[in-house]
Amino acid sequence: MKVLLIGEGGREDALAWAIARSPEISLLRAAPGSDGIGRRAARVAISSGDVEALAAHASHERYDLVVIGPEAPLVAGLSDRLGALGIPVFGPSARAAEIESSKVFSKEFMARQRIPTAEFRVFSDPARAERHLDSREVEYPIVVKADGLAAGKGVVIAQDRAEAKRAAAAMLSGRAFGAAGARIVVERLLRGHEVSFFILSDGASFVELAPCQDYKRAGDGDSGPNTGGMGAYSPSAYLDDAARRAIVRTIIEPTLDGLAAEGRPYRGALYAGVMLTAEGPRVLEFNARFGDPETQVLLPRLDGDWLPLLHACATGSLGAATVRWKADAAVCVVLASGGYPGNYVRGIPIQGIEEAEALSGVLVFHAGTERDADGGFRTRGGRVLGVTALGESLALARERAYRAADRIRWDGKSYRHDIALDAIVHAKGGAR
Repeated sequence: MKVLLIGEGGREDALAWAIARSPEISLLRAAPGSDGIGRRAARVAISSGDVEALAAHASHERYDLVVIGPEAPLVAGLSDRLGALGIPVFGPSARAAEIESSKVFSKEFMARQRIPTAEFRVFSDPARAERHLDSREVEYPIVVKADGLAAGKGVVIAQDRAEAKRAAAAMLSGRAFGAAGARIVVERLLRGHEVSFFILSDGASFVELAPCQDYKRAGDGDSGPNTGGMGAYSPSAYLDDAARRAIVRTIIEPTLDGLAAEGRPYRGALYAGVMLTAEGPRVLEFNARFGDPETQVLLPRLDGDWLPLLHACATGSLGAATVRWKADAAVCVVLASGGYPGNYVRGIPIQGIEEAEALSGVLVFHAGTERDADGGFRTRGGRVLGVTALGESLALARERAYRAADRIRWDGKSYRHDIALDAIVHAKGGAR
């Protein structure tokens, strides 16, 4: 099978790793890919945002499958363009992907479909937003979200009125996120344990994937600003079978049914960020693709071949698919540049990647690296590497991931030290 993978980040490196392992693969290319992904796939010098050039290339090369990793090409309509050319594509249409690309659409869709989520208000006028935040009906802390795509950073958990007003003003003024902040969602803060719930859908059928938990805040103890994700583990320590069934019944099924009823049938990976509250599961957000860094723990846990599953989603044949998972747990620790998610220095040489990969059960996925002239790697992005480890227990997987992370060195390396620690304490019967 000839496959074209779209994207260049850590999620796409994990997808390249999974696809390249398939006995069904005959050729794997990545557009634009990265130097890290280049270890597994031939690179094509086309930007992931150049829809027409990608469509022309895919049509000329007659790929059996195109796998779209990031959200921006989905929102730009790449899936629609490829579908019109008769090319099987893993990834939803632009209309279906609006469940991620617009927080306002997503929240209003959930209200129409009676999908449980936090109470919310939508604002486009800074003065009206400020009056609302000053009103007695608002209880702090509160959440302020930019409507559009903001690379995982358009969410502020405001601890008090002053912080909420600063966030709203920065978004609506256009300074913080440009057009993505032209509208904002202000919603009640949900409390509980968060779980990343994934499914694959072919537009008619769906299969559940293993649940994960990710860590979005920059610092230990969930401190600091939101990021694109600083680590993850799978399976979730907090999701029991009753909660899983409730998520499927109250969130997944009505979401897929509602999208189809509104002329937006969903094909691809759907992520639901769900808070397990005392009142039941509530949706925090949807993503129209695999999560990052959850992909780095999810893909290695499959007991089987990912490529046929991705192809089945693209061709409407998922109904006959079966999914099995390894008993092993997985933990991913993201190594970032110092200063991320703010300003950081690029081009710093990295040592120890091969040393880390030589450890038992360890995989290192490249999110923001580039090759040195001597063949080594240096930093190129904020999130640089995802160090993933498998183990017979979550504790063993965590110990292996951190041991490997410590083998990798560069000036300014930053990472959280508490990934999966809460889950291990919970499993031992500690405080939740």
